[in-house]
Amino acid sequence: MKHESPPTHLDVKLFAQAANALGGHDLLSNYERLIRETKGVGADSPLNWSAHGELRIDQSGAQQIWLHLTVDACLPLVCQRCMGSAGVGVAVHRSFRFVDSEEAAAAQDEEAEEDVLVLSREFNLAELIEDEVLMALPLVPRHETCSIDVKLAVADPGFDAATAEKRNPFAVLATLQGDKSR
Repeated sequence: MKHESPPTHLDVKLFAQAANALGGHDLLSNYERLIRETKGVGADSPLNWSAHGELRIDQSGAQQIWLHLTVDACLPLVCQRCMGSAGVGVAVHRSFRFVDSEEAAAAQDEEAEEDVLVLSREFNLAELIEDEVLMALPLVPRHETCSIDVKLAVADPGFDAATAEKRNPFAVLATLQGDKSR
């Protein structure tokens, strides 16, 4: 399998005008924040990505610049139920519309269903891929069914016996108060 990293300097407008498409199979080790999530495990795991640009004409006749992104990966995370290794599949299918300025992006992003980003001649596609995969990760990674039995008890059997042996502090106070009446 040929490994190809996404570009870090992509002219999004030219990419969309040409209706270009890019794709590749990158290594997880090329994404610093994702490697931190996996605690350094699975650096050779593949991250498959593709992107294609599109020009659309809106209702007013203006051109809209779009980028469609697809990412598939399996990240080795720690199952929070059994604390074993869990291969968590992540799939990203997102579309982004680009506008000319930060102000326009901020104003339109609130109302738009799609994400609105600022147009750039040196857009970092690799960074966008990493951001989207990080946001797609589950909050609590876990197996569907753990291969080992997970202890789900909140207390061990000796806990109840230990509390039964302790004397009630109010009973102790009652005996002290009873001694004063003599």
